[in-house]
Amino acid sequence: MNKNAAIGIFDSGVGGLTVMAEIIKAMPDEEIIYFGDLARTPYGSKSKETVIKFSCEIVQFLISQGVKAIVVACNTATASSLEELKQRFSLPIIGVILPGAQKAAEITQTRRIGVIATRSTVATGAYVKAIQLQDSEIHVISQPCPLFVPLVEEGWLNHAATKKIAEEYLFPLKNNKIDTLILGCTHYPFLRNIIQAVMGNEVTLINSAEETAMATKGILFEAGLLCEMRQERRHRFYVSDESVRFVELGEQFLGEKIRIITQVDLAKENPICMKF
Repeated sequence: MNKNAAIGIFDSGVGGLTVMAEIIKAMPDEEIIYFGDLARTPYGSKSKETVIKFSCEIVQFLISQGVKAIVVACNTATASSLEELKQRFSLPIIGVILPGAQKAAEITQTRRIGVIATRSTVATGAYVKAIQLQDSEIHVISQPCPLFVPLVEEGWLNHAATKKIAEEYLFPLKNNKIDTLILGCTHYPFLRNIIQAVMGNEVTLINSAEETAMATKGILFEAGLLCEMRQERRHRFYVSDESVRFVELGEQFLGEKIRIITQVDLAKENPICMKF
């Protein structure tokens, strides 16, 4: 395995860019290939079997691009397909659920942790299992927030309607007096300010993206796959459908220009280059 090869990251849309941003901070010398499945977003409303199918297709594509490891930067895909992916493919594959669960279990003082995620992720119980694996005495309150992903994809990050919806979703968690809240979807850090304002500063927000970046660095180090040479980073972006919003949100979150995105039909793998 070439240790100077790129790290592959994929998500159903723009949310995985929050993970990419943290990986760039943690490992600035690494090159990244990002795939956003914009044609089939959101994953949160899809069946487990469908998410596994989509995830396998994307992993196969990323492997064809020569990546040395893959980060499943989507909570729904992690919950539904991570174990299947690890069985099918031999390279390191890292999910976003366990790192966030471990951090939440470590810092909670009251042993009352909230999880907000898509309906699909909540239904799997993946966060409850991962948290209680760390400490079986922790009480976990899960809350699906299905409208958060489309609000982020639409760019309504500070809209009054978004705050109103957040208040509705988060009320049960406030009522249960949690002290730690896991942002259980990689889209949700885009809404961090609104979520924190609604929950109050006494509640600690766990961004799985940050924890996943550190976990990825540790796994690559253990495998001897950390990039050895400082190189000019040429991050590559692939999407399954065209989206100007992807570019806008991506540049906002990554803090750098996204100049070229390649649109790929996974069924045909015919790339279409788009310049911005």
